[in-house]
Amino acid sequence: MKNLLLVEDDQSLGQTLTERLEKEGFKVFWGENLADARAALDSQPFDLVILDVGLPDGSGFDFARDMRGEQPIPFIFVTAESSAESRLEGYELGAEEYIPKPFHFKELLMRIRHVLKNHSPLKSLEFDELRIDFDQMLILHPDGRQERLALKDFQVLRLLIERSPAVVSRDEIMDKVWGEEKFPSNRTVDNVILRLRQVLGDKHSHWISSIRGVGYQWKSDEVKNG
Repeated sequence: MKNLLLVEDDQSLGQTLTERLEKEGFKVFWGENLADARAALDSQPFDLVILDVGLPDGSGFDFARDMRGEQPIPFIFVTAESSAESRLEGYELGAEEYIPKPFHFKELLMRIRHVLKNHSPLKSLEFDELRIDFDQMLILHPDGRQERLALKDFQVLRLLIERSPAVVSRDEIMDKVWGEEKFPSNRTVDNVILRLRQVLGDKHSHWISSIRGVGYQWKSDEVKNG
């Protein structure tokens, strides 16, 4: 089930879109302002953000700019700001779609499905009988144990795997996972790596290798796509 973040301050429209999208099989978190949206992004992963521009506590454009620097989540604008200048700004910020209000729900649904299809993420990987479920943020051990990762820990693990065999510096990890608003220390990153190694267990902890003075590297070669 795809997880959508809807940021819309119009209560009638927000409720209607939430209900109709859930009937189409999506899981929807609806936030009425940017504070709600930021809190949601900090607490769980999303496959797509549907974003208004004019919001009570700021601009959707600014939010998209911040989000792009923190998390590579596709987003579309659904907004009454329909001028050519606004549409151009939206696309320059990296929007997949820019849908002016009013709109037909079937058109929105079609565009959502199109974006999700183009950004279909890797669902799982298997390394030496240990499976990583990217949808559920789970580590599944051969003996049947399941361990759910915290959001930041999961994002660090995924970054290392996606960049493998490259070495990922602490600075890049901090930039990609925490961004500028919640900038951690090097020790914060080291603590995440320690927790990930503990979850992987003695047999597999060496898959995350420390490269002194540079950063970290994922080093498992046995991969099966899920």
